[in-house]
Amino acid sequence: MPAPERSQGGRFRWEGLDRHGRPQRGVLQARDATAARQALRRDGVRVARLQPADTAAATPAPGISARRGRRRITDKQIVLFTRQLATMLQAGLPLLQALDIAIRGAGADALGGLLATIRQDVARGDSLHAALARHPQRFDALFCQLVRAAESAGVLDSMLARIASYREKSLALRGKVRAALAYPCAVVLVAVAVTVVIMLWVVPAFEQMFRHFGAELPLPTRIVMSLAHALTQAWPWLLPGLAIAVLAGLQAWRRWLPLGQHAQRLSLRLPLLGGLLRQAALARWSRTFGTLLGAGIALVQALETVAGAAGNVVIGQASLAVRDAVRNGASLHAAMQATGVFPDLAVQMTAVGEETGTLDAMLIKIAELNEREVDDTVTALTSLMEPAIMTVLGLVIGGLVIALYLPVFRMGSVV
Repeated sequence: MPAPERSQGGRFRWEGLDRHGRPQRGVLQARDATAARQALRRDGVRVARLQPADTAAATPAPGISARRGRRRITDKQIVLFTRQLATMLQAGLPLLQALDIAIRGAGADALGGLLATIRQDVARGDSLHAALARHPQRFDALFCQLVRAAESAGVLDSMLARIASYREKSLALRGKVRAALAYPCAVVLVAVAVTVVIMLWVVPAFEQMFRHFGAELPLPTRIVMSLAHALTQAWPWLLPGLAIAVLAGLQAWRRWLPLGQHAQRLSLRLPLLGGLLRQAALARWSRTFGTLLGAGIALVQALETVAGAAGNVVIGQASLAVRDAVRNGASLHAAMQATGVFPDLAVQMTAVGEETGTLDAMLIKIAELNEREVDDTVTALTSLMEPAIMTVLGLVIGGLVIALYLPVFRMGSVV
């Protein structure tokens, strides 16, 4: 029988959620587990898991093998599990039986191990939201908060269905934004690859042919050949340098929070994509906020939670400013208008929702309106980007080809 948690001492490995609902983890030196929990609580961390560091490193979570733990569980799998669990609960199945069916459906995948762990915690007497909160990387603070409110009100089945719908909308919106960004990036990468191939293999072949001309080459041809020489000499160092730069940039993005926040602020100012990203962030904010209020979460607490789930630092900071203003007695729509971040239509619809007592439904309507605008913007950007990108590609690739064939044209005119 393991020793009580209080008797453990030394270093403790913990996982939990910070004040903004973001998952955090680390190692803490404390006298015992109680002191470790108190220290984390003082730092604003809601502890989901706390283990002695040596035990946490040596023993995997129950029901999950080391091989399973390394596999990735996708957001789509979590949404599918949520939808299935809601359907089974609405059909009248007990929670443990519904979890057993979900585990068998997941099979030997990593999701099956995760669900087995959750099922063990629930069977031991924990509530569902407490079992989910022990896995903050899979179930964020918003998910756990909604489940907790639903368990208290006895409407877990309907709330899980609502969470599944919310997650499906969020995934669809994210996919549309990524598709709008992926198309120009893919075309530019193809253009760069074609240009590199021309510079490294086609230009040297033309250069050998031009050596027998005995005349001075045109200026565009000389420029292209000089660029090809520079690229040929730098090629052995260019690829490792780019790889190192990309890896360093990714590490800085993940570890240095101000860099990511600055990039998010700049992204909203981009000429074409800035409006799209702003609409997507506002749609996510409105849908999350409306879902929280519909679940019975208090207004101030909902504003604090939605700040961490907004997906953009500008919207998140505006949410915290609105929270402070509402806490001091201001109305929600007046506080939103004072930030200067939310559009007038969203502010006016929020005011109508406050006056009629249908704020949660009105926020969902704001989200739907912005999601339709995202659809229209993606369609418009795709139709505009395609001819613009093709024109740029034609100028770049066509310019290279013309520069290489200029000596041939001159030789033909002389003959």
